Amino acid sequence: MIRTTFTEMFGVEHPISCGGMTAVGTAELIGAVANAGALGFLTALTQPTPEDLVKEIARTRDLTDKPFGVNLTILPTIKPVPYEEYRQAIIECAIPVVETAGANPGPHMEHFKAGGVKVLHKAVSVRHALKAQALGVDMVSIDGFECAGHPGEDDVPGLVLIPAAAAALEIPVIASGGIATGAGLVAALALGAVGVNMGTRFMATDEAPIHENVKQQIVKNTERDTVLVFREFSNTGRVARNSVSEEIAEISRRPGAKFEDVAHLASGVRGRERVLAEGGMEDGLWWASQAQGLINEVGSCDEVVSTIMEDAVALLDDRLGVRS
Repeated sequence: MIRTTFTEMFGVEHPISCGGMTAVGTAELIGAVANAGALGFLTALTQPTPEDLVKEIARTRDLTDKPFGVNLTILPTIKPVPYEEYRQAIIECAIPVVETAGANPGPHMEHFKAGGVKVLHKAVSVRHALKAQALGVDMVSIDGFECAGHPGEDDVPGLVLIPAAAAALEIPVIASGGIATGAGLVAALALGAVGVNMGTRFMATDEAPIHENVKQQIVKNTERDTVLVFREFSNTGRVARNSVSEEIAEISRRPGAKFEDVAHLASGVRGRERVLAEGGMEDGLWWASQAQGLINEVGSCDEVVSTIMEDAVALLDDRLGVRS
């Protein structure tokens, strides 16, 4: 057993979380993560309406009696999102912790605090983490450059970003980006984190609600099989390497290129439907981190978490000469 501020604050067995992932963070996966002793986050905006989120929370509670949270990613959108209604659904369902990401969570903090909801905010830089701390969040998930999704524009990898954040902040930090093994957990703890967040590793599990082709592609891919897209538009994203992501990167590098030039290729609906649901690995954009190079098999969430914890404890006991 490895006990940290993370396990104590959120009432879970292991210092591991499964962060919110669009179209992936549903009841089947998050219930399994919770049953494995880790902390999973349902993705609120994967559900079409706040009412659907309430139903998904209920479905998850049918699958587990252990703690889990909800991710609320706050981003500018063409179609307005009723964030206040999603927030209220989270509070009324007595969710113990929300993972916020994207924009400033400030407008929601008073409501979450009043509702007894702890806030774990994802940040990609120390300065953003300090801002989140000033707003009153309970913990920060610091995303290194290796992560899937949007790593920001500073290009600071976890080996530097994790200890820099831990040293600068008064609140606890968990490490995110490129983590998929027990050694990664031990390294994060050594750098000052109180736990780790994983996304890509949990995609390659039996319970992840995505096509088997995607899971096997993650196993097949190496750490080099990601592409940075949207960099020219100051919205850098790390995605899996395929013909679509390479085409987006090539078009974006052309003089005068605009996001509109690649929007049809980068469609989230296209990625969710053609890739994640149907398994067409060259049919759309899909998110993955450099942790792909560390993932060698698909297994159950329980097997993944158990293996990581067993390896971490063995590493602490045998290689470092300390007792867990």
